[in-house]
Amino acid sequence: MGFILMPKVEADFALVTATLPFGSPPRELLRVRDILVESAQQAVQSHGKQVVSTGIFTLVQNNLIEVRIYMPPPDMRPVSTSALTKLWRENTPEIVGVESVRFESDSGGPGRGPSLSVELSHRDINLLDQASARLADRLAEFSSVKDVDDGYSPGKPQLNFHINEEARSLGLTAQEIARQVRNAFYGSQALRQQRGRNEIRVLVRLPESERSSAYTVENLVIRTPAGRDVPLYQVATVDPGRAYREINRRNGRRTVTVTANVQPMKETNLVLRTLKSEILPQILKEYPGLTYSFEGRRADLRDAMNSFLHSTTLALIMIYVMLAVPFRSYIQPVIVMLSIPFGFVGAIIGHLLMGYNLSIISIMGIIALCGVVVNDSLIMIDFANTKRREGVSPYEAISQSGIRRFRPILLTTLSTFAGLAPMIFETSRQARFMIPMAISLGFGIVFSTAIMLILVPCLYLIVEDVKQLSARKKPVALSLDISPGKEQV
Repeated sequence: MGFILMPKVEADFALVTATLPFGSPPRELLRVRDILVESAQQAVQSHGKQVVSTGIFTLVQNNLIEVRIYMPPPDMRPVSTSALTKLWRENTPEIVGVESVRFESDSGGPGRGPSLSVELSHRDINLLDQASARLADRLAEFSSVKDVDDGYSPGKPQLNFHINEEARSLGLTAQEIARQVRNAFYGSQALRQQRGRNEIRVLVRLPESERSSAYTVENLVIRTPAGRDVPLYQVATVDPGRAYREINRRNGRRTVTVTANVQPMKETNLVLRTLKSEILPQILKEYPGLTYSFEGRRADLRDAMNSFLHSTTLALIMIYVMLAVPFRSYIQPVIVMLSIPFGFVGAIIGHLLMGYNLSIISIMGIIALCGVVVNDSLIMIDFANTKRREGVSPYEAISQSGIRRFRPILLTTLSTFAGLAPMIFETSRQARFMIPMAISLGFGIVFSTAIMLILVPCLYLIVEDVKQLSARKKPVALSLDISPGKEQV
């Protein structure tokens, strides 16, 4: 079954974020926005006269487009946010000219974010871009993987100037050439005036009609220190390039993060196994020097599991010590603690029955379960030990313990489950984060109790049989008294 970082909590709106290349014209942004709005209206109208949406909101900013479908409260709408988002994705055609399109139904909260985040690292940015595109293409082959983003953003186009030897012979420097080009397009400050509380700056630059054309750059004239005018392309080599929007590094190496969503989320582990065993090893062979790591949700999950491993180990050691002191035995605490793994099984069965994925919150409930499930076993073993001190046989002692303690054990288990039942069967969105913990604790204690009533007596008798067998095989010590006048063996 699936294992996720946090339970998924749906928002009151479905969100689509489209990313276009930097420098895209406004008409292109509006075209993409209209396509998303049209598909959103189709998704809303597919439910007929039922009230699915309270409005559609759009935001166009720089190269990003956000479209939201606001929905009524959960108890008043006929469809869930995830179902509407899925229908919206199906109605949206393939949009040409966009870098990525991401559909979200759980915007906000710790459970949001891409299901997969693979960080690729290499010193060569060109090779890194090729590797990220290759990985994105392989991820797109999975039917359950959606909203794949290769993480590569080339940024705005730019012109790179490289000074040549002729410019140096004329006394020009790279700084001087850059200053004159900047003044021509951005402007050179000629005057600064104070008007009341405001400062007015006057810039001198080329007319707007000339600043909006690349032809002006080709014919730009640079003045030398001697007062001569020379064409820009005569003193510098101009190469087209890109201004990267962001540059990410880890340990001095450039990194690019490839992200994707997995629907349904429980198939994330299946995609991860295929990535680790087949896809990523093949990409590493194709691009020597490339390294990868799983970040995002997987990194948070990895850190959380390492922390829980330490805390769980410490908790089990403390439980063992506290049981060994009253029992005065090293074996009987193990009998009591063997019921804990069956609590894990009960927690998993409960998640399957209730339709939840295992999450970090579920693990918290399982850790709490470790301390609860030992109570029933504890009172059975303690009652049997009391009878054994009275001279009763092991079989009779554990049999009486099961009979006498059956009702208290059953009532304790049922009362605990009944107390957790309101939270387990709660349907409100506010309780989504706590329900997995209640499921782990409630179903785990019920299942472990049912197994414990059979398992603990069996293990108790096995331990007693081993003790008796060891006592029979133990050699008998002989003593010989040879005092004068006495003969005794």
